[in-house]
Amino acid sequence: MKRLFFLIIVLFKIFTYSEIFIPMDNKQNDHLKAYGLIYNFLKVEKQKIKWVLNYRGGSFILPNSGFVTAYCEKRNITYSNISNAEVTYIENTVKDNNMEIVFLEKSPKIAVFTPLAIARENNFETDPWDDAVVLVLNYAEIPYDKIYIDDILGGKLSQYDWLHLHHEDFTGQFGKFYSTYRTAAWYIEHKKFLENKAKEHGFSSPAVLLKKVAFDIADYTSKGGFLFAMCSATDSLDIALSAVKTDIVPVEFDGTSCDPNYEKKLNFNITFAFKDFHIITDPNIYEFSDIDVSNYGVPAISGREDFFLFDFSAKQDPIPTMLCQDHQKLVHGFMGQTSTFKIDKIKDNVVIMGYLKDMKRAKYIYGPYGKGF
Repeated sequence: MKRLFFLIIVLFKIFTYSEIFIPMDNKQNDHLKAYGLIYNFLKVEKQKIKWVLNYRGGSFILPNSGFVTAYCEKRNITYSNISNAEVTYIENTVKDNNMEIVFLEKSPKIAVFTPLAIARENNFETDPWDDAVVLVLNYAEIPYDKIYIDDILGGKLSQYDWLHLHHEDFTGQFGKFYSTYRTAAWYIEHKKFLENKAKEHGFSSPAVLLKKVAFDIADYTSKGGFLFAMCSATDSLDIALSAVKTDIVPVEFDGTSCDPNYEKKLNFNITFAFKDFHIITDPNIYEFSDIDVSNYGVPAISGREDFFLFDFSAKQDPIPTMLCQDHQKLVHGFMGQTSTFKIDKIKDNVVIMGYLKDMKRAKYIYGPYGKGF
């Protein structure tokens, strides 16, 4: 009788639904909402989460709680209760394959550098398009703060773990939209705003002002911050850093001519990801440098800009593996002012995580910068 009772207890422990599984492959109904669940669970419940890298799109195992089930039910997030036996099966699968389990313990404090932070206060439209980062975070219900120039120059970056940048032009050339949009109301208003902001902080031009902002961002990252950049923020940030001792901005933007010897004065030692690039100073060309090789003439739907996520060793290279978790390895092409990088302009210590089919162009990169990334 004692043996039977002991067996019942063992079977009960094995088949008790002790944890919750969140799949992140194509079985997941809403991937962005699921990521929002992970963030908010860490913030509210303050318990560890198992992130199973390379297992079904980078799935998650959470402690069983009413918070998780209620959150999933309300947002139609795919989830299932799993037993101890199922957890053990997953753990054994991880041991025998290119997979790894990492523990998530804290929800990071996020800042998004965006002119949307000041647009409404100043009653003007910053750009005739949306900020993709803001749209995603809002949909995923991941909290963040909108910050802009005053916040960074005021030292506010130290309050955050992550900083996101989108279509900002750190060279002070107003996005290089001179040829197409210089008569548009939003362009004129934003240009005037930045010129006034430069004077307010004691700088001679928006180019000099934004160069200081770029250096503060670099300092933040070097001290351990995580920086995510997309679109024109990717290359214009490095271009601004490289031009610390020279003027690369043509007269149309700041009233002064470029330094005729600027190419010899560029410093690639302090840039984040790019090297040996040549700057395009023609104000009528919608391009900052030869880093970018985006094919603006080919629509993304053609597949010409589709790219593959590299398959890293989960046990040896956990960070790039984390950054490549997705429900599919082939990512549909997207276009932006800067969205495809020349391989030979990428620094040797930078890891290329997403390639185009020809393996000669990169879409997605990662690298260390001081104590940060």
